[in-house]
Formats: sequence, structure tokens, C-alpha cells
Amino acid sequence: MKILLRFDDIAENMNWDLMDKCENLFDQYNIKPLMGVIPHNQDLTLKSFPKRDNFWKIIKNWQEKGWEISMHGYNHLYNKKTLKKDYFKYGGDSEFFGEPLNSQIEKINKGLEIFKKNKIKIRSFFAPNHTYDSNTFLALKKLGIFEIIDGYGLKPYTHDNLIFVPQLFYKLFFLPVGLQTTQIHLNEMSEKDFKNLTSLIKEKNQNIVSYNDALSLLSDNKIDKILNKLIYYILILKRKIF
Repeated sequence: MKILLRFDDIAENMNWDLMDKCENLFDQYNIKPLMGVIPHNQDLTLKSFPKRDNFWKIIKNWQEKGWEISMHGYNHLYNKKTLKKDYFKYGGDSEFFGEPLNSQIEKINKGLEIFKKNKIKIRSFFAPNHTYDSNTFLALKKLGIFEIIDGYGLKPYTHDNLIFVPQLFYKLFFLPVGLQTTQIHLNEMSEKDFKNLTSLIKEKNQNIVSYNDALSLLSDNKIDKILNKLIYYILILKRKIF
């Protein structure tokens, strides 16, 4: 199994002391994580954390080290309830689901302009709370983004001219094959969580891959498509029950 480390909710305000420790750890083991950056964070919960005024210089430095900088929504404010009608049937509130196409285009474009202003190249996206609708994907394609860090499957796959890099679980399960993308919320990590992450990297660093390596696993063969569907129905059923 290959592991892609995905960090959510990267913003000017966050647990920077822990982020510094993570960066030192990644540099020590040559780990290149995927960082989900909120370009215009307005989430008051996140704003309660310490702020780094040189935020965009830090992000630029990460990208120059080979870390993948992914766009994680625009402002991280939830405006709509999905009632589990969102694309992946996660449910919960959403920043994008239910918004008109023009509104989603405008929001995503504003985020891309912030990245462009700070000389950050963006090719991938994932929405807060995993919630999308068909307009979200259409808006992304219109703005030149064709890679989504979400989906169901054991390997990246293509659908409707988009590449999906699956993110299945909230905790890391060691599957025998394929790619497992983590979902790490730095601001919610305890010291114990950091120790667990450190142990994972020490023990499994040969299994941890960069985003480019993850993309190289892309597969649309018939067996993988069947497995993707099976995983989809299992997880949808689990969410309905629980």
C-alpha cells in the first residue's frame, strides 16, 4: 500500500507550533505531503489560532520543496445543507453544494487569483467537508482544474474528464494494495496524534509517496473500476446505517 499525506485547513491562522514540528519531521524523512490551503479563510474557528504574517512565503517555500499545494475551498464557510444529496453522499453542510454555477466559478476564480498573486501554481482541489455537486466540477473544469483529492477507490481514476485521487477514511487503515490518502486536521491534533504520525513516518516512510507518485498509480482498468464501485456502495451503506 502507498500512503499520501493530505493536510486539511491550511490557513494563515492555525497551530503553527505543531506545523513547524511536522515540517521538520517531513524534511528529515524527505516526505512531500499534500497541503490543502484555504486561500481566503473566513472560518471563525480557524481564525482563533495564531496567525503567520509571512504565510504566503511559507506556502511558496513548501511548493519549491516539492510539496503539493492544493486549493481547499475558498473561504471555508458553509452556506448550504446537503441532506446527503452531495456528489459523494457525505452529507453535512457545504461551501459549494447547491450554489449556482456562476457563483461557484466566481468563488473558485477568486481563490485562484490569490494563489496567482502569490506565485503559487494550483492544479488540484478538494472541497471542505467533501461536498460537491455537478456545478462544482463544471466550474473547476472551466477554470482549468482537473484533479480532485476525493473519491472512492483504491487508486486514482478518471471520470468525466477529471482525475479523482480517493480519500476514503478519517483514520488510516492499512489496506493490502492501492493508495490510501490520509485526512489530517492539524488544529485538532494532540501530542499523542503527533507521536502516532511520527511513528507512522519512521516505520512506513518507504510507503509514503508524493502527489506525483500518487498520480502515477492512476488506473481505469476493469477490475479497478469494479473495486471502486464496490467500495462506493459499502461506504454509502455504512454512512446510511451510522
